[in-house]
Amino acid sequence: MNVLVDTSIWSLALRRKLHDLNSAERAPVAELTSLIQEGRARIIGLIRQELLSGIKTSSQYEKLRTVLRSFPDEPIGTGDYEAAAKAGNDCRARGVAVSVADILICAIAIARDWSIFATDPDFKAYARILPLKLHTPRK
Repeated sequence: MNVLVDTSIWSLALRRKLHDLNSAERAPVAELTSLIQEGRARIIGLIRQELLSGIKTSSQYEKLRTVLRSFPDEPIGTGDYEAAAKAGNDCRARGVAVSVADILICAIAIARDWSIFATDPDFKAYARILPLKLHTPRK
Protein backbone atom coordinates (compact mmCIF):
# COMPACT_ATOMS: atom_id res chain seq x y z
CA MET A 1 0.00 0.00 0.00
CA ASN A 2 1.23 3.50 -0.83
CA VAL A 3 1.69 5.98 1.99
CA LEU A 4 0.94 9.69 1.81
CA VAL A 5 3.72 11.22 3.89
CA ASP A 6 2.74 14.35 5.80
CA THR A 7 4.88 17.46 6.16
CA SER A 8 5.70 16.53 9.76
CA ILE A 9 7.60 13.41 8.64
CA TRP A 10 9.33 14.93 5.62
CA SER A 11 10.41 17.84 7.80
CA LEU A 12 12.08 15.56 10.35
CA ALA A 13 13.96 13.81 7.57
CA LEU A 14 14.87 16.72 5.33
CA ARG A 15 14.91 19.86 7.43
CA ARG A 16 16.60 18.55 10.57
CA LYS A 17 20.02 17.01 11.14
CA LEU A 18 19.98 13.35 12.16
CA HIS A 19 22.23 13.97 15.17
CA ASP A 20 19.72 16.55 16.48
CA LEU A 21 16.85 14.01 16.51
CA ASN A 22 15.92 12.05 19.61
CA SER A 23 15.15 8.34 19.40
CA ALA A 24 11.40 8.95 19.06
CA GLU A 25 12.07 11.23 16.06
CA ARG A 26 14.57 8.85 14.46
CA ALA A 27 12.02 6.02 14.10
CA PRO A 28 9.79 7.95 11.66
CA VAL A 29 12.85 9.03 9.66
CA ALA A 30 14.02 5.42 9.40
CA GLU A 31 10.52 4.37 8.34
CA LEU A 32 10.40 7.09 5.68
CA THR A 33 13.72 5.83 4.36
CA SER A 34 12.23 2.32 4.11
CA LEU A 35 9.09 3.61 2.37
CA ILE A 36 11.22 5.50 -0.15
CA GLN A 37 13.34 2.41 -0.82
CA GLU A 38 10.15 0.38 -1.32
CA GLY A 39 8.76 3.01 -3.73
CA ARG A 40 5.70 3.59 -1.52
CA ALA A 41 6.21 7.17 -0.26
CA ARG A 42 3.84 9.70 -1.85
CA ILE A 43 3.59 13.49 -1.74
CA ILE A 44 1.17 16.16 -2.93
CA GLY A 45 1.96 19.70 -4.03
CA LEU A 46 0.54 21.22 -0.87
CA ILE A 47 2.98 19.25 1.29
CA ARG A 48 5.83 20.23 -1.04
CA GLN A 49 4.83 23.89 -0.62
CA GLU A 50 4.73 23.56 3.19
CA LEU A 51 8.20 21.97 3.20
CA LEU A 52 9.72 24.65 1.01
CA SER A 53 8.14 27.53 2.94
CA GLY A 54 10.15 29.32 5.58
CA ILE A 55 13.57 28.24 4.31
CA LYS A 56 16.08 30.86 5.43
CA THR A 57 18.59 30.87 2.59
CA SER A 58 18.37 30.43 -1.16
CA SER A 59 20.98 27.66 -1.08
CA GLN A 60 19.01 25.67 1.53
CA TYR A 61 15.83 26.21 -0.50
CA GLU A 62 17.47 24.99 -3.71
CA LYS A 63 19.00 21.95 -2.00
CA LEU A 64 15.63 20.90 -0.52
CA ARG A 65 13.79 21.66 -3.77
CA THR A 66 16.24 19.45 -5.65
CA VAL A 67 15.80 16.56 -3.20
CA LEU A 68 12.00 16.83 -3.36
CA ARG A 69 12.03 16.80 -7.16
CA SER A 70 12.74 13.07 -6.88
CA PHE A 71 9.15 12.64 -5.70
CA PRO A 72 6.41 13.54 -8.21
CA ASP A 73 3.25 15.19 -6.93
CA GLU A 74 0.12 13.05 -6.90
CA PRO A 75 -2.35 14.70 -9.31
CA ILE A 76 -5.29 16.29 -7.52
CA GLY A 77 -8.63 16.93 -9.16
CA THR A 78 -11.97 18.58 -8.50
CA GLY A 79 -13.34 15.42 -6.90
CA ASP A 80 -10.53 15.45 -4.35
CA TYR A 81 -11.39 18.99 -3.27
CA GLU A 82 -15.09 18.15 -3.09
CA ALA A 83 -14.36 15.04 -1.02
CA ALA A 84 -12.16 17.13 1.28
CA ALA A 85 -14.97 19.62 1.83
CA LYS A 86 -17.40 16.80 2.64
CA ALA A 87 -14.91 15.15 5.01
CA GLY A 88 -14.33 18.49 6.71
CA ASN A 89 -18.07 18.99 7.10
CA ASP A 90 -18.43 15.48 8.56
CA CYS A 91 -15.65 16.13 11.08
CA ARG A 92 -17.01 19.53 12.10
CA ALA A 93 -20.50 18.05 12.53
CA ARG A 94 -18.96 15.64 15.06
CA GLY A 95 -17.11 18.42 16.90
CA VAL A 96 -13.65 17.95 15.35
CA ALA A 97 -12.04 21.08 13.93
CA VAL A 98 -10.04 20.59 10.74
CA SER A 99 -7.45 22.46 8.74
CA VAL A 100 -7.93 22.76 4.98
CA ALA A 101 -4.52 21.18 4.35
CA ASP A 102 -5.06 18.21 6.67
CA ILE A 103 -8.50 17.40 5.39
CA LEU A 104 -7.29 17.47 1.77
CA ILE A 105 -4.57 14.98 2.77
CA CYS A 106 -7.28 12.80 4.34
CA ALA A 107 -9.52 12.94 1.27
CA ILE A 108 -6.68 12.03 -1.08
CA ALA A 109 -5.59 9.10 1.09
CA ILE A 110 -9.15 7.78 1.39
CA ALA A 111 -9.85 8.08 -2.34
CA ARG A 112 -6.66 6.23 -3.27
CA ASP A 113 -6.80 3.70 -0.42
CA TRP A 114 -3.47 4.95 0.94
CA SER A 115 -2.40 5.30 4.53
CA ILE A 116 -1.20 8.57 6.05
CA PHE A 117 2.14 8.82 7.82
CA ALA A 118 2.27 11.80 10.20
CA THR A 119 3.37 12.83 13.65
CA ASP A 120 0.52 15.36 13.80
CA PRO A 121 -1.98 14.06 16.40
CA ASP A 122 -4.89 15.70 14.56
CA PHE A 123 -4.93 12.78 12.13
CA LYS A 124 -5.88 10.42 14.99
CA ALA A 125 -8.91 12.63 15.67
CA TYR A 126 -9.87 12.58 11.99
CA ALA A 127 -9.49 8.78 11.93
CA ARG A 128 -12.17 8.45 14.62
CA ILE A 129 -14.64 9.88 12.09
CA LEU A 130 -13.21 9.18 8.65
CA PRO A 131 -12.16 5.80 7.21
CA LEU A 132 -8.46 6.68 7.42
CA LYS A 133 -5.57 4.28 7.63
CA LEU A 134 -2.69 5.68 9.68
CA HIS A 135 0.79 4.38 9.03
CA THR A 136 3.11 3.74 11.96
CA PRO A 137 6.78 2.81 11.89
CA ARG A 138 7.37 -0.90 11.61
CA LYS A 139 9.69 -2.43 14.20
